[in-house]
Amino acid sequence: MEQIQRLYPIGIQTFSEIRTKRYLYIDKTAYVYHMTHSASKYMFLTRPRRFGKSLLVSTLHSYFEGKKELFENLAIEKLEKEWTAYPVLHFDMSTAKHADRNQLVSELERKLLGYEKIYGRGEGDIEINQRLQGLIERAYTQTGQQVVVLIDEYDAPLLDVVHEEKNMPVLRNVMRNFYSPLKACDPYLRYVFLTGITKFSQLSIFSELNNIENISMDEPYAAICGITEEELLTQMSGDLNRMAERMKTSRDEVIALLKDNYDGYHFTWPSPDIYNPFSLLTAMAKGKIGSYWFGSGTPTYLIEMLNKFHVKPQQIGGRKVLAESFDAPTERMTDINPLLYQSGYVTIKNQDSFTGLYTLDIPNKEVRIGLMKSLLSGYLNQYTAEGFTTVALLFK
Repeated sequence: MEQIQRLYPIGIQTFSEIRTKRYLYIDKTAYVYHMTHSASKYMFLTRPRRFGKSLLVSTLHSYFEGKKELFENLAIEKLEKEWTAYPVLHFDMSTAKHADRNQLVSELERKLLGYEKIYGRGEGDIEINQRLQGLIERAYTQTGQQVVVLIDEYDAPLLDVVHEEKNMPVLRNVMRNFYSPLKACDPYLRYVFLTGITKFSQLSIFSELNNIENISMDEPYAAICGITEEELLTQMSGDLNRMAERMKTSRDEVIALLKDNYDGYHFTWPSPDIYNPFSLLTAMAKGKIGSYWFGSGTPTYLIEMLNKFHVKPQQIGGRKVLAESFDAPTERMTDINPLLYQSGYVTIKNQDSFTGLYTLDIPNKEVRIGLMKSLLSGYLNQYTAEGFTTVALLFK
């Protein structure tokens, strides 16, 4: 057994920290190169929480700042020849959760102020959209390079109010106003990338910025987030051996347990098998199987929407639907499918090439048992040992 303990980046979403402190990094840099050298310079990606979206954004940040030294021995090292440094505006919207209108505007102003300390603020730049446009134009003028805009979890301010008819339009208008300059600033922009869990059609990035490319279901990017079975068996081969030693079992048994509990995600079809990276890495670090992703929090909005659409636990999986029924704008949805799919509680399991129907089902044991436990209180008067036993027997 190796003496040096493997470091797993659990909860660490900063690419430079992972690389400089020698944490395990599953190489996704070939995707970064192809994304940034495609015909489109506006891209959007949805993936469930804790699937590596923020790490991908951070990787793009380091790449566009030209930090070649961080990419040594990775796939992109052989692909990129120029390593040009661009000005990068990186906005993480996860800090704007649980906010009313004034709090949201204040948080956006705080984010803008950080970059205005670098590039200055125009005298007439008062509103948040004016300030963002001014920032982009000044960054371009001062550096002589087009600007990169990275927006992580663009939908975070809206998720907790998606079920509210009063607050949802108010906060949506604030975000629409903030994002609106992106189209007008096209000549000054090198690349724009946005991530989120859900797809809100009424935001200006989908209505005004009509040339944005949604790569969420594109086959070439099926494995851009998460860990594929091939990556597990190759880049993490030694980790499997160490886990087998810790669990006092065989390597094959460890692989079977990991697959049963954490595998099964597909974000298009066909697609390689994809493991939940948060649960997989946590299991490796702890040396045992557990409900790590689901245990890290079931979003309040999911429970609210399940109640709104009167969905019973046993109705969540096993549905055959067209793509338009689950890859749909969240605020226009007429059933629970889009939210369940985009949040990672169901995933694509198959597609009928003749009818075009996709089969959506719960991805794995962790999610199946976790869903039932978290939703059980809504369908029983109280948590009971008998109730949990029933769940375990039903979903064994």
